[in-house]
Amino acid sequence: METLANQTLARFDENEPRPVPALELQDGSTLTRLVAVMRRLLAPDGCPWDREQSFETLRKYALEEACEVIDAIDSGDRAQIREELGDLLLQVVFQAELGRREGAFAIDDVVSGIVEKLVTRHPHVFGDLDAKDADEVLRNWEKIKAKEKGDRGILAGVPRSLPALVRAQRIGEKVERVGFDWEDARGSRAKVAEEMGELDRAIEGGSAAAIEEEMGDVLFALVNLSRHVKVDAEGALRRTIDKFTRRFAHVEARVKAEHGGWGGPGGGREANLPLEVLDRYWEEAKKQEQKTEGR
Repeated sequence: METLANQTLARFDENEPRPVPALELQDGSTLTRLVAVMRRLLAPDGCPWDREQSFETLRKYALEEACEVIDAIDSGDRAQIREELGDLLLQVVFQAELGRREGAFAIDDVVSGIVEKLVTRHPHVFGDLDAKDADEVLRNWEKIKAKEKGDRGILAGVPRSLPALVRAQRIGEKVERVGFDWEDARGSRAKVAEEMGELDRAIEGGSAAAIEEEMGDVLFALVNLSRHVKVDAEGALRRTIDKFTRRFAHVEARVKAEHGGWGGPGGGREANLPLEVLDRYWEEAKKQEQKTEGR
């Protein structure tokens, strides 16, 4: 007897391109085709690799695809964003089908759950509650969420697997919505200074454990300051890392051109170069960037 997945796929000719509806007509109905394809891949005569996967083995791919969406957003390339969102959507459908295989849930349960959550948490749209601005919307969201979760703590919904800067900023946002926060950026900035003083004293003391603890406190305080001045800490650090990488590539190219490469044993290359030489190449890179940016 033909499976539902095969019956659904039978309606599609894989070799025949199908036009995508105009933007204003797109309503998500094509999602059923992705579900059908995934069910076919997981069928007994489907793809051996797909059939071997589990929630645990797909964990790394979910993270990787989410990060690629972020990279695409940073690039500003809409075609790339579209492609990476497709890859991320595949992870959602793939894992939903694994849930179906276990008899736990399937894609419609996933969609129904998020639709119900959105309606419940937007009473200012779907109910009779008023919300004068975005901040009030977020405060109401947290109140409704806390009521839904019962005894779960305010911070229980912040994933531990988030990158540390992102997790720190999300924690700050969560506690801010229940009033546990500095009134403005001045208090947050003073906390940075306080934590820097404690780090200096720890460094003077020489205890590795104390230095690590105080360094963490400084980083957490800086993330809180970022939040107060409306800066995404993770994005800011990513852009700085990208900038450093570009400039160091220039330094490396200059070292190779002028000195035959980095210093070290053998190869006839010069010994390690003085920092003032490397700084000069670094300043060249900065000036080139500023010229390109019209500064």
